[in-house]
Amino acid sequence: MSTSNPSITLAKGAASATLIGVIAVFLWACLALLTTLTEGIPAFQLLALSFAVAFVASLCVLGLRGAAGFSGWRQPWPVWATGFAGIFAYHALYFFAMKVAPAAEASLIAYLWPLLIVLLSSFATGESLRKRQLLGALLGLAGTAFIMQLRAQSDSASMPVIGYAAAFACAWVWAIYSVFNRRFSHVPSSIIGGICGLVAVAGGLCHLAFETTARPEPGQWAAIIALGLGPVGLAFFAWDHATKHGNLSMLGALSYLAPLFSTLLLIAVGQSDAKPILMIPAVLIITGAVIATSRSRTTSR
Repeated sequence: MSTSNPSITLAKGAASATLIGVIAVFLWACLALLTTLTEGIPAFQLLALSFAVAFVASLCVLGLRGAAGFSGWRQPWPVWATGFAGIFAYHALYFFAMKVAPAAEASLIAYLWPLLIVLLSSFATGESLRKRQLLGALLGLAGTAFIMQLRAQSDSASMPVIGYAAAFACAWVWAIYSVFNRRFSHVPSSIIGGICGLVAVAGGLCHLAFETTARPEPGQWAAIIALGLGPVGLAFFAWDHATKHGNLSMLGALSYLAPLFSTLLLIAVGQSDAKPILMIPAVLIITGAVIATSRSRTTSR
């Protein structure tokens, strides 16, 4: 007669959920490339269209189960408000920051969110702050700073200070949302489909209020659909599951793999130059990821 250790079962569940979160990180690495393919489309219009694709795709998938597929949408308003506020506010602040501040600096400030998740995760889980994962996140941030500096361009910024503040705010929004989402671990991730619909509507309203509509070309439509299915669609379902059931501090540290793989992807398709100096951020980020995950290996023996 075999018995299972509940603590081992929980640890395996957290590990698999964390791995699902890494899927979101890899999908977000495609964001820069796909966004460049939609050049000329206003930010909020792109937000509305891509999230609309994610919403429609979720309707198709959940609809295969009939009414039962949407049972997870019957949730109290705080669940909906948290998801909507986190996802929409982050993107709105990020797009604003990228528009009025130098892109490289604004991106780096916005990428404080993985480090903030590591710092805030102890409040959500009740565990002490793990030094290995904090060190891993700091190394990841250092590597990201290197990458953003290499991407820096001499662009003019209209309101850099306000843009930096918006980028800092969006980092806090995403970190707090990711950690606070742990409170809703009982809520199925299928609710993200409905939240994507709300974000699409809000993005559309902001577009109508602040932007001029652009007509996407066929190639841009392909990129929009890819965004809606990947970095904006599946990625948020995966991240929702991971933040509810995975290791938050490890997720934060591993999230710094996104800017590294994003840069490598741009190089692979010829939209960025391969430079030997890229070895420095690569070593920093990969070393940080190894350090952040090493604790789980030593404690699981």
